[in-house]
Amino acid sequence: MTSPAAPAASAPRGPGLGGPFSFVLYPLIHTIVRIKFRILWRRRIIGWENVPLKGAVILASNHASLADPLLVATAVTRPVFFMAKQELFDIPGLGWLIRQLNAFPIRRMERDMGAFRMAQRVLTSGNPLILFPEGTRQKTGELGRARAGVGMLAIRTGCPVVPVYVHNSRRIGRLARLSVVFGPPLSTVGESDYQVFSDKVMAAIAGLKEKYFGTS
Repeated sequence: MTSPAAPAASAPRGPGLGGPFSFVLYPLIHTIVRIKFRILWRRRIIGWENVPLKGAVILASNHASLADPLLVATAVTRPVFFMAKQELFDIPGLGWLIRQLNAFPIRRMERDMGAFRMAQRVLTSGNPLILFPEGTRQKTGELGRARAGVGMLAIRTGCPVVPVYVHNSRRIGRLARLSVVFGPPLSTVGESDYQVFSDKVMAAIAGLKEKYFGTS
């Protein structure tokens, strides 16, 4: 199903989550960007009903473009949180802005336990969190192998994982039509191996790609 147009809704945040002006800037920018994706890129949203309307959830997406966090975030009605590389927060003005959009920094070249603890806080406070299981962009558009991080976070918090496939984001500069597909939530009940569960998430993302766009 294609999602009806809807503004960003309120969500539980918890102390220290989001920037001090996020309650104003997030819904404003969410609305503007959502409209642009719909008009300029004719974005389709499929399976929006698979995203829980409340409670913690990980939105686990493939990653081919810097635009992917915005594509996923504006495809749902709930404010979501996401990680962004530390270097972006060091840019004057940009770092402040993305904090208001619920981003928090991660140092990608090291094992950043601070970012992991922040992700746990986001989820235990009942918020959605966008994660990219591949860990980095796959610029060819092919799906990469999942890292264990998404499995570790999901199993430790016990929250469901919604697989997400973003189609054509690597061609965003050509105004190619974009699609965001949400699959049924995956439960962590009975799961204990981080990598095995991460591989299941990535397989579900691959299944969405094949179902809606074929194998090419």
